[in-house]
Amino acid sequence: MTLTIGALRAEPGQKTRGTLPADLGTTTVDVPLILVNGSRPGPRVVITGGVHGGEFIPVDATTRLAGLLEPDEIAGQLVICPVSNPPAVYGGRLNISPLDGVNINRVFPGDKDGGPTDRMAAWLFEHLIDGADAYIDLHSGGIDQHLLDFVGYRLTGDAELDAKNKAMAHAVGYELVIFGTSADGGNSHAAANRQGIPAILVETGQLGDRAPATVRRLLDALYRILHHLGAIEASEHIKQPTVQPRDWIWTGDVESPVAGLWYPDAVTGDEVTEGQTIGRIIDPVDGTEHKITATATGKIVYNMNGLSVRPGTHLAAIAAPHH
Repeated sequence: MTLTIGALRAEPGQKTRGTLPADLGTTTVDVPLILVNGSRPGPRVVITGGVHGGEFIPVDATTRLAGLLEPDEIAGQLVICPVSNPPAVYGGRLNISPLDGVNINRVFPGDKDGGPTDRMAAWLFEHLIDGADAYIDLHSGGIDQHLLDFVGYRLTGDAELDAKNKAMAHAVGYELVIFGTSADGGNSHAAANRQGIPAILVETGQLGDRAPATVRRLLDALYRILHHLGAIEASEHIKQPTVQPRDWIWTGDVESPVAGLWYPDAVTGDEVTEGQTIGRIIDPVDGTEHKITATATGKIVYNMNGLSVRPGTHLAAIAAPHH
């Protein structure tokens, strides 16, 4: 079957590169796409990078993957979008878009009649994600974020979909596989799940890392996922994971109640108990100190490295092994 997205077409056995315009109301942006239409039937797999600004590993890895994979290696259709949110990637360095201050990974599947970021999310769903057999959304720790590599998936209440989500997540080959207990919310993979599409989130690297070794780690993971999905055959490219994936569950988030300067006492990788002081926020005007405590018991999977925070800034996320 011909793979067609907007004005871009790839016949079976063909790779097509190009951009498509996305109308965001206040502006139009060009979204880069690489379509790899395999030489034999198989699943349609969609991979997105660059959903957030300042997360460089996914942008690099998807660009490299698009160059490495040829149609004769692919069963099915592969849709790769290295820069899924151009305003945030090119115009910002944080999770929010400079166009409207919105985090796109809180508003999926978006609203085509909404603000710029809502329209960007709706465009991605309409053009890329709808109709996919599997969706992989790639992230990394941004320039202000300490983060352990992990895979995220959701429980949906649909046993078949849950099994596919979990199997995809475990195929990544990372030790930390953290699930959420519902498919609620505006995250891309949760919104895809609500449309019946198996989907996962993959986080690789931290603090705006762009090191080739970290990119290689994510590329290895992508080869394993694509092999698991039946999109590529076994080859010397596919490295077996060196760790055993283990299911964890999110237990708590910590957000800043005030604006000020953040001084963490517990950092990513540390074990904490509910109620434990994990840091302080200092008012730069009068030196007032706000103690910040852990909202749950478990391991800090990521924490804010930045100094300046405001009300609602995500300071830490906590997860615990699932028994």
